[in-house]
Amino acid sequence: MLIFDVVNALDYAKSREIIISFISQIVERAGAGGVVLGLSGGVDSTVAATLAAEALGPHRVLGLVMPSIFTPQEDVKDALEVAGRLGIETRLIDVTPISEAFAKSIPDFSPGYRLASGNLLPRIRMTILYYYANRDNRLVMGTGDRSELLLGYFTKYGDGGADFLPIAPLYKLQVREMARRLGFPHIAQKPSSPRLWHGHTAEGELGASYEVIDQVLYALFDLKKPLAEVRELFGEVADFVIRRVRANLHKLLPPPSPDISAARRHV
Repeated sequence: MLIFDVVNALDYAKSREIIISFISQIVERAGAGGVVLGLSGGVDSTVAATLAAEALGPHRVLGLVMPSIFTPQEDVKDALEVAGRLGIETRLIDVTPISEAFAKSIPDFSPGYRLASGNLLPRIRMTILYYYANRDNRLVMGTGDRSELLLGYFTKYGDGGADFLPIAPLYKLQVREMARRLGFPHIAQKPSSPRLWHGHTAEGELGASYEVIDQVLYALFDLKKPLAEVRELFGEVADFVIRRVRANLHKLLPPPSPDISAARRHV
């Protein structure tokens, strides 16, 4: 049940214009030839790729489809179909052999450390994205949305590693609605998942649906509702969201360093 209508709290036509202009300005300001992004077959990368193709032209957008052993074939199919519809260039790169080489090279590697081993995959993908970015004078375009960023639901220096984030202002439910409006209703309804292990879904790991999580985030960060009021409406989910936001704030900040100004000498 929607208490706070996150989906309709956005002018999608205006947002589309703003994001397209933003992508164009970022790329031109950097003197880059275009962008490269990971195409997963999911809603975030589909929306980001579509808006980039509109902003820059399809010929300046490169999509890397980088499945692993945990990636369903349906996701690969969807990613390639999106690229085909947009007319953008793609590369299909299986990252399984790379992740297996990591596992063999790390002396005490254990898949039992599910999060540690799973997070190798987005970090491997990030290095491949930057290889193509460096080679072709492109920028790495991240595909994180506002829900993921506020929750810290991304891998630091993995899918969080990018030069810019065009859909970062949009909550997950808004990204899904944008996908529908862009002509991708099938992808809009797919369950979100980083696919870091077998059967992995975002909402399964988080323990709540984005329909509820986004309302909590919207109430707290946009409507500035008191935490007590949000707790009364959403119960334990509100506490869970706040804990995640606080625990993962470091992911949105630059690495800290000490202030040694008191030790400087003026010579």
